[in-house]
Parts: sequence; C-alpha cells; structure tokens
Amino acid sequence: MNAAAGRDKPECIRIADADPGALFPAGLEYNPPARGMWNIVHTGMLVPEAQEIFCCAQGCLRGVILTAAEMFELDRMSWISVSESDMFDGTLESDIVDGTAEIIHKLGRRPPVVLLYLSCIHLFAGVDFGSVIERLSEQFPDITFVDCYMTPTMRTTVSPVMKMSAQIYGALKPLPLNDKAVGLVGSDRAADEDSELVKMIRSSGRKLYDIAYCKSFEEYLQMAEAAVNISTIPTGFLAGEELERRFGAKHLHLPARYEYEALKANYSRLCEALGIDTPDFSDDIAAAEQALCEAKQVIGDTPIAIDYTAVTRPFEFALLLVRHGFNVRYVIADTAAGEEEAFGELASLVPELLIYSAVNVNMINMPEREHEHILAVGQKAAHYFSSDNFVNIIVNGGYYGFAGIAKIAGLMREAHLEPKDRAGLLRLKGMGCASCLL
Repeated sequence: MNAAAGRDKPECIRIADADPGALFPAGLEYNPPARGMWNIVHTGMLVPEAQEIFCCAQGCLRGVILTAAEMFELDRMSWISVSESDMFDGTLESDIVDGTAEIIHKLGRRPPVVLLYLSCIHLFAGVDFGSVIERLSEQFPDITFVDCYMTPTMRTTVSPVMKMSAQIYGALKPLPLNDKAVGLVGSDRAADEDSELVKMIRSSGRKLYDIAYCKSFEEYLQMAEAAVNISTIPTGFLAGEELERRFGAKHLHLPARYEYEALKANYSRLCEALGIDTPDFSDDIAAAEQALCEAKQVIGDTPIAIDYTAVTRPFEFALLLVRHGFNVRYVIADTAAGEEEAFGELASLVPELLIYSAVNVNMINMPEREHEHILAVGQKAAHYFSSDNFVNIIVNGGYYGFAGIAKIAGLMREAHLEPKDRAGLLRLKGMGCASCLL
C-alpha cells in the first residue's frame, strides 16, 4: 500500500458510528515513541540464566541488541548475522548450528538454557528449525534449546508477543503435578500481592509460582509441578494452553476485568478449581467504590483518554469510569474484540466518545495539534494528547480484581494532581526493566 492510500484511512470515529468487529481498515501504520511495552527480548530475559541468541539480518539485529544493552543484559545476548548470500548457498541451517556452537564455546560459561530466535527470512526459506534444535541438543546435551521466533509476519495468526509468552516455559521438564501448587503464567510482571486472586491462592495454603519471582534456573524448573495454571491477559492464553497440553496441568483463563459480576465469576471458577469456598467480596467492592469516588472528587469533569496498552480491556474500563461519573472522552484502540457488550453500552451512554486508532499513519501529527487538558491513562494516550498528567502503566500494571480497580483509581487521582516528565518516561523501553537511559 502506498503512503497516499494509507493517509486516506480515518484516524478516529465516533463510538456510535463504529462497528466493534472492524473499527478501522488496515493501512499504512505508525509506531509512536511510547516505549514502555515489552518486546520479545525483554520477555526472554525472564528465564533465569538463559542466553538469548538471535539469528537474523543486521537491520533487525540492531534493535534487539540495543534492547539488551539498554537493559544492562548484553552479556546474556548473542547473535548470528544472516547475509543475502546465505539465502542461496544452502548453508542456512548449518550456519545456525555452527554459529550457535561457536557462541557457546566462547561464552566462558555454560548456560542451562539457550533461547534461539529465528527470523521471518528463515521461515520464508523453509528452514527446518526442528532439525536445528535436534542437532544442537545432540552436541550440547547439558543445555536445553528452546525455539523462539522474531517473525512479525505472524501478527495475523499468533503474534510474536503471544508466542514468546508461551516459549519462555519451553525449557520446563515434566514433574509430578502438585495439587498444592498454582502457577501464574503468560504475564511479563508479577501479579499484585494485594489482589484478591493472589490472596485467595496463598490463603488456601498453596505454593504460588510466577516466572517473575524466579531467581535461578532450578527455581524456574519447579514451575512444572503446578497442577493449575492461570493466565490473566490475552497474550498469556497460549502459555496456559501449551502447559496444559504438555503436562496436563489445568489451565484457567481468568482475564483481568473491570465489570464486577465478571470478576466475581472469575473468582468462582478459581474457587471451584481449587476446591475452596468463594469469599464474600463486599469489603473489596466497597474499597474499589470508595477509591473511584475519591478519584472522581479530585478529577471532576476533566476529559479522560484511555489507551489499550494501559488496560487490556479499554472499553470495559471506560464503561466503569462512565458509570461512576467520569468524563471519558477518548479511547485509543484498534480492536474491541471480546468487549462487544461494554462497547454497546458505551455507545448508548456516550455516543460522542471518539475512538482513535493507535497505529494509523495519520496519528503522526496528533501530538502537534492543540488539545484540551487531558488526563491520560496509558503512555500512548499521554503521547498523542501531549499530556503530562498520565497514569504510567502497561498491561494492567500487574493489578487485578477489585483491589486493582482501587489502585488504578488511586493512580488516576495522583496523575491529575502531579504532572510527570512525559518525554523522559516515554523513551524508556520495557517498563519495569533496568534502563541505561535513566
């Protein structure tokens, strides 16, 4: 598609006029300089003691190497450069095997696991990745090799982020399942300890496993004993499904919700799976209501913009705020999949609410326009509406449940009262990771 055709695509639409199944047509895209979201390098680094080896063209290597350098983790990153001649001389597979072997010999240490990333050029060429892994495993029987993929061409099937969220558990080996162990899987940050979810699991006397807690490879391997694995974000679903297929551990997908009855239904499913009584959440709901009320008293009628990188269900979160009197004016998202019910109610309550595309090429000029004072929830909303008053979280911030709602309401109140260094914060890649850019 040429640039002119891309610029013909609309950048925003009234919610009353929008089709939740197809908000915006595909076209030329723009990636704004709001860098908090994690990429596959950050995610792979969650595996303790792992060595990442990227095999791809030099242009692609630049980005992944810089990510590792910015994280102060360059010693855990290695790479094999693919040249044009490699595509025609029949050495693609052997170059991967020989290059990986050379890297391992030169490391000066023996990593227990190697995350080996191939790129889209290898998939186009039909590389037998299974054979590559098999040959390396025979050569280095003391190392576990995990197949990983740097393939943006997968975006319309299984996204690289979702695939990587599953592959970080690829080095786990089968263990006897322990009914007294539960895993939280597929997320790039540990769940908030104050959430009802974590409290219920811990109060039932069960071990709680989360890769974000693991300090060593041996500790990581113990995750395989969890008899129940829980995913809470959309990109974590595949991780739970794969672990159920491989080990037989029950997978519960309990997505982060901002609708009270849906949250209670999630907790009922959890209690049924654990064989425990469902608690009374009256106090938790009251605390969430109080936090929302206090936030509304401070924020008043200030217009609010919400983006999908901050909360995984932006329309449902917007509906929660609208029901509590907040002036939600804008949502930045390119899909409403799974939120059709909340979308329909929002369209009825606030038909003039504008939905902006997060990636439309026309959004490149959005920050330069004059905007009313906005309270932004999310980094993309802060960037596009040029607001220093923003809630700086990604992927729900690790918050969950009624406690999560209360904490995000508190963050909104703080953001309204205390402006942030927008430019300084948005340039940091991989929120929550160490960064040499600080």
